[in-house]
Amino acid sequence: MSDAGSAALFAHLAGGSTTVCRAWALTRADGLVLGFTDHDRDLVFEGIVFAAGSGLAARALAQGTGLAVDTGEAGGALSAAAITEADVMAGRYDGAELRAWLVNWADVSARHLQMRGTLGELRRAGGAFSAELRGLSAALNRGGGRVFMASCDAVLGDGRCRVDLSAPGYRAEAAVRGAGAEGLLRLDPLPDHADRWFEKGRLTVLDGPAAGLWGAVKNDRATVAGREVELWVALRADLRPGDRVELRAGCDRRAETCRLKFDNLVNFRGFPHVPGEDWLTVAPVKVAG
Repeated sequence: MSDAGSAALFAHLAGGSTTVCRAWALTRADGLVLGFTDHDRDLVFEGIVFAAGSGLAARALAQGTGLAVDTGEAGGALSAAAITEADVMAGRYDGAELRAWLVNWADVSARHLQMRGTLGELRRAGGAFSAELRGLSAALNRGGGRVFMASCDAVLGDGRCRVDLSAPGYRAEAAVRGAGAEGLLRLDPLPDHADRWFEKGRLTVLDGPAAGLWGAVKNDRATVAGREVELWVALRADLRPGDRVELRAGCDRRAETCRLKFDNLVNFRGFPHVPGEDWLTVAPVKVAG
């Protein structure tokens, strides 16, 4: 948003006769950007084509000047040209970044960014969807601070953990052979990685209809026929035989694992010697003299 663009729009609104519409841009986690407008023809600005007739509409936005969360709701039809039912079901729009403008369609340089935030809960019914719009202040509702506990509270590979997950041995690619019960995948053998090496790690789909989706690994077993990986939550898109996936090593957050598996005890972020709950039941014992 530029001050000049906002000033031009405000001057236009003060003129009496107006030519304004709304425009929205969604940026998914995979980088795909989609633009929508309630005008009757496409608009183009900031390198984005805002499609008319896309079926997307937004209700009034509730905004304030304090720290209260700005909210709203958007809805529209599920269509192959824009937001598809398969993508909504797969979770590709979960947490997508949203920007909403008020635009002078006769001169798109006169526009004002009214809201910036993320998509919240998405619901679908009868070939349509509705999505909760959350402003930037929604992030302030998350809990903060640090919990002192025996296990590590860092995320494997982040700036506090500092393990280089691109190093040999911590990642592997395999082809899907089939799927069993919900969340269970059968993969090609990975003889260079020990049994349970990827437990509590991450599986990311590299190609096929589910490309870009990922899940947390619950169980990882090396079998005679190959590799069996069970996810905590099944992916919300189909995996076909031959689709390739990437597995990332997992960490159970114990000091012993940090030392032996990752040689990273110097960056361990837990407190392995903190007293446990059994300490609460300890009572003095009289020793016979």
